[in-house]
Amino acid sequence: MANVFALLVALVLMVSGVSAPEAWAQSAKKAAAPAEKVDLNTATEKELEALPGVGPATAKKIIAGRPYGTPQDLSKAGVSAKTIEKVTPLVTVGGGAASTPATPSASTPAAPEQAATPSAAPTKPEAAQAKTPPAKGMVWVNTKSGVFHSEGDRWYGKTKEGKFMTESDALKAGYRPAKEGAAKKEGAAKQ
Repeated sequence: MANVFALLVALVLMVSGVSAPEAWAQSAKKAAAPAEKVDLNTATEKELEALPGVGPATAKKIIAGRPYGTPQDLSKAGVSAKTIEKVTPLVTVGGGAASTPATPSASTPAAPEQAATPSAAPTKPEAAQAKTPPAKGMVWVNTKSGVFHSEGDRWYGKTKEGKFMTESDALKAGYRPAKEGAAKKEGAAKQ
């Protein structure tokens, strides 16, 4: 039986044009060459499916659950512990992962802008955690739209791109007041 197997292997190698020693050297090279790790945050569905225990459904779960900080975060996406154990040595978590430390040090308090990570950002702007102004009476400037919001406005400190400024500095820089804030000021001035 072993002779038949050896004969078949020799026949396959002869047909492919590769000698047996060359074939064994090529297979040894492939086995010894470390495969590039798959990035959980940027890999395509096909790249994820190449991992042991990951099929099309699991690959979709992994993509839907991005970004990841560690391979163990796959459990939050519904990936089994057994699969996580299999893929951990074959994956990395770069690309879209949050690069904030797990626990901030006690000596350096986090600034309000640093506290919000992209992965924790809410989907609706109304639910956004408002940032706290450094001084009383400052306006929130949405740097993308060029509009500033006064204290009490719905969007005060809540837009994705913005900063606090004094109202006079905002006007000098070419920003305009939000209609919401302008209507409140006009109403207060009439009374």
